[in-house]
Amino acid sequence: MLGLPKSTEFNRRIPKQKFYENLTVSPTLKRIFVEQIRVIWWRNKIAPATMNLAAGEAVTEIEVFEVCLSAPQLNEAVLRQIDKEIPYHILFLLGYEGKYQAWTAYKEAAGSGTNALKVGSYYHTDWMDEAALPLKLDGLNTDKVYENFVRQIAGETLASGAGETLKESVERDTRRQELQKQIVALQVKVRRERQLNKQVELNTKLKRLKRELDTI
Repeated sequence: MLGLPKSTEFNRRIPKQKFYENLTVSPTLKRIFVEQIRVIWWRNKIAPATMNLAAGEAVTEIEVFEVCLSAPQLNEAVLRQIDKEIPYHILFLLGYEGKYQAWTAYKEAAGSGTNALKVGSYYHTDWMDEAALPLKLDGLNTDKVYENFVRQIAGETLASGAGETLKESVERDTRRQELQKQIVALQVKVRRERQLNKQVELNTKLKRLKRELDTI
């Protein structure tokens, strides 16, 4: 898929129950797997062993999973569960009636002294033809290829200044989202507040949050 080198092709079907047979998975999540997913294919493995690519420091290999859906939406918890089970970085291609969305999560070392990865924010494209997906294998090592995939999928959301790392871009986006939620909540409180002194206090805080948002 995605015009990746033939040497990276894997094309192995993965039984979806592999991801929900764990006893800790909730009945609700199991039902989502059953109802929303038809089949999961492990399409490609991008790694130094499969193509002319240097090893990265944080990313050992990138898996490309095609997830064929029963309807044009998927609960993000499903992808998070798959990401938790697979100790590698994953590029998901959700497919429905000939259209695709590319999804990926920002994953970093869990810092526990193991090979575990912490799953962070997810980013995704709109639905489009496979050939139109804004994905290009770009980079000399697996770290850069992964970073470029994340930035290509996120688009303007992770647009960065010179020298900003992917981690810094993701942290900035996370803070932006937090501020936007806080601003909306405060605006509701201001409208509902009847005491003038509290309105002034809330508005002062609101202005401060808006100024911070403008600087991000």
